[in-house]
Amino acid sequence: MNERFSLDGRVVAVTGAAGILGGRFCRELLAGGARVVAIDQDDASLQRLVEQLGADSERLMACRADIRVRSEVAAVRRRAEQAMGPVDGLLNNAATKSPNFFEPFESFPLEDWDHVMSVNLTGAVVCAQEFGGAMAGRRRGSIVNVLSIYGVVAPDQRIYEGSEYLGRAINTPAVYSASKAALWGLTSYLAAYWGSIGIRVNALTPGGIFSGQNETFVQRYSQRVPMGRMGQADELCGALTYLLSDASSYVTGQNIVVDGGLTVW
Repeated sequence: MNERFSLDGRVVAVTGAAGILGGRFCRELLAGGARVVAIDQDDASLQRLVEQLGADSERLMACRADIRVRSEVAAVRRRAEQAMGPVDGLLNNAATKSPNFFEPFESFPLEDWDHVMSVNLTGAVVCAQEFGGAMAGRRRGSIVNVLSIYGVVAPDQRIYEGSEYLGRAINTPAVYSASKAALWGLTSYLAAYWGSIGIRVNALTPGGIFSGQNETFVQRYSQRVPMGRMGQADELCGALTYLLSDASSYVTGQNIVVDGGLTVW
C-alpha cells in the first residue's frame, strides 16, 4: 500500500457502526491499520458487529451511545482516549428512519420529521463538537460526513412505483433529502471554520447501494445511472480511506460523490 493511504496508528470513531454501511466501513478501517471506535445505539447489533469483525479489544472498541446526547458522546470520547489515544478521525455515518418514514410529504408527521433530523443532523453536530473540538486542540484531524445523492439532487419519484425493500414499499421522503442537504452545509461550514488549524472536513456521498431492494427498484434505478447498475458497499471504501488518510492532506470542504454517474444526468 502507498504509505500516504495508510491508516496505521490512526484512531477513527464511526457512528452508526452497526448498520449496513457502518459495519463495512469499520471492516475497511481495520484492514487499513486503524483502531476503530464503533458507536451505535443498539447494544445487540454492536455485539454482532464485534463478533463478525473478530478484532481484538486493542483495535476495536464498541460503544453504545445516543449521539444526540452530548454527555454520552463525551463519555465515549474520554473512554476511547484512555484506551486507544486521541481520536484522529470521525466518520459521521449514523442515520435513522421513523415509524412513518414512508408517509407522503403532505401527511408526513412533524414529530417524525424532528426525530429524523435530530439523528441525521443534530447527532452529527454533537459528534463534530465533541470529537472535532478535541481535534482542534491538537490542530490535526479529519471528519467525514456521509451524505446521500438525495441531498444533492431530488429523487426521481418514477422509480418507486412497485419498489420494495425487504417486502415493504419504499420511497425517499423529504426529511431524508433535507437532513442530508443540511449535513452538506455543515460540512462546508466546518471546513472553513477549522481549516486554518489543520482540521479537514469533507463529505462522502453514496449513490444507491444494493442491500436487498426488489428487482423492480433495481431495474428502474439502474436505468437512471450511466454505469447501468446499483453500487456495492465495498465501492465506497476507497474514497473513505482517501479522505481519512494523508493522501488527502490538502483536501477539505469537498464532496466525493460515488454514484456510478447518476448526478451527471
